[in-house]
Amino acid sequence: MYETPLTGLVLTGGGARAAYQVGVLGAIAKLRRESGADLRRNPFGVICGTSAGAINAAALACQADRFDAAVEVLTRVWREFRAEQVYRADSIGVIRSGAQWLTMLSIGWVLARWRKARPRSLLNNEPLADLLARTVQFDRLPSLLSARHLQALAITASSYSNGEHVTFYQAAAPLQPWTRTQRVAVSSALTVPHLLASAAIPFVFPATELERDGGKEWFGDGSMRQTAPISPAIHLGAQRLVIIGAGRMHEPPGRRVANTGYPSLAQIAGHAMSGIFLDALMLDVERMERINRTLALLPESARQQTPLQPIHALVIAPSQRLDDIAARHQAQLPAPVRALLRGVGVSGSGADARGAALASYLLFESGYTQELMALGAADVQARRDEVLAFFDWHDAKPPLPLPVREQAGS
Repeated sequence: MYETPLTGLVLTGGGARAAYQVGVLGAIAKLRRESGADLRRNPFGVICGTSAGAINAAALACQADRFDAAVEVLTRVWREFRAEQVYRADSIGVIRSGAQWLTMLSIGWVLARWRKARPRSLLNNEPLADLLARTVQFDRLPSLLSARHLQALAITASSYSNGEHVTFYQAAAPLQPWTRTQRVAVSSALTVPHLLASAAIPFVFPATELERDGGKEWFGDGSMRQTAPISPAIHLGAQRLVIIGAGRMHEPPGRRVANTGYPSLAQIAGHAMSGIFLDALMLDVERMERINRTLALLPESARQQTPLQPIHALVIAPSQRLDDIAARHQAQLPAPVRALLRGVGVSGSGADARGAALASYLLFESGYTQELMALGAADVQARRDEVLAFFDWHDAKPPLPLPVREQAGS
């Protein structure tokens, strides 16, 4: 069973930045064990994920009866990550995807048509499909839902075919799908292709074809056109939320980079990705807080007449700039990938790094992911009392020793 009140977990996108989420989850699991809470209950009855956050969400949901074990599996995967587990990072793989793609951009469709080349993306993510098939056990999901270890799992993706933002969900009981402007929900048996679609960073990873309403559509990253990231968890019944972001919300201001001329493609792409992955969550959290404040001002009689309800939320986001952390680790990217990205403006390391914002989404390397996980754990520890109070867990830190005069027998 899951804990009550029904708690929703919202995991956002961000490519390799999602390692931060795993650090946060590991620290939450540790606090839960230390508090003496019932470890048989899943702390998150509703789990919603987008992009790389959808991968973490699915891994947790498919082991909803053993939360600590699920977090340990995620921790092990992210701690030992290598880029080649996510995309082809060898010279041949990079040439077949990224080099052809950049050639197509620079020389044009005429050459591409003449050579019968149809590169779909900068990188080939076939290794990710293999990793997901081994680590995310979707076959367990129906029995976990039936046994009420979980109420619902939701994965979001964006349809290239018709422009809609689609939340695919699988629930323990029939739920009425919701429809909003350019946002729809679809009840579905979730699979690895749903994860690949949700995590298909635009231009970087290829789109995935999914079935919907008896037809097929091409889908890409769920962070695109995601105007309300919190909404699916609320529609699926969550009464309170834990929201784990991947940047901007609690970060200090960024370092100023000297103006060396017109911005590179990497700078523009990194800025665009930050807009896709980070801004929508920040705005949705602000909207939720504004609604909560407004409801608090209403008299009880007026609150009973509105369908809106206040949502108690715990928002955890990086306290450091992940772009700056990525800058320290850019040199860890495989040489063929570094050579490819150098062509769009990713270069250097540390204070001399260029294009770190773009690299921060593609750095599936253990040095970077481990530092993000450590930051996530530290950010939870810094808010220990707040986290314990949110879950109504009790701090089990050992009491301070009594003064000698108050000890038994004195």
